[in-house]
Parts: sequence; C-alpha cells; structure tokens
Amino acid sequence: MKTWTVAAALLFVCTCGFAQTEQPAPARKPCEDLKAEIAKKLEAKGVTSYTLDVVDKGKEGDGKVVGGCDGGTKSIVYSRGTSSESKPAEAKKPQ
Repeated sequence: MKTWTVAAALLFVCTCGFAQTEQPAPARKPCEDLKAEIAKKLEAKGVTSYTLDVVDKGKEGDGKVVGGCDGGTKSIVYSRGTSSESKPAEAKKPQ
C-alpha cells in the first residue's frame, strides 16, 4: 500500500511541475505575410471585392478583425465592397 501511495504522490508532483512549465510565446508573424495568407484564403473562396487593412490594435473601426500580427500589437481588418487591389478592366470583345 505504501508503494502505491508513494508512486501516486510522485506522479502528482511530476504532473504539477510539468503543468507549471512556461509555454513558448507565439511566433511574431509579420503583418504582410499574414495579410497575404488571408487574401489567398478569401480569393480561394471566391471573394472578389474587399479590403484588408493593417491597423493598431484597438483602432479597428467598423471592419471585422480577421487576424492579429506583430505579437498582438496590430490587427488585420476585413471590409467588404471595395477592391484591395485594382485589377485591370477586361477588354471588351467585339460583337
């Protein structure tokens, strides 16, 4: 019985020590890299008319926050209705 009690106590102490170890901080992803990844996902879903803006955290405005970057100091904000990049107009075909 003593053996089981000692084994349980050691297991508990080891588990508590492991749970208290410091987890590494998330990597600081550059805003432009994350913005490009989000744009790629939006275009894959067929979204054509939007803007992605990088703003300081807390100054997001009316848009929807779709990502955070630079260690959580900036936000990427999605807005509908305007194009993020001006795309060339299609040439009219003769009829």
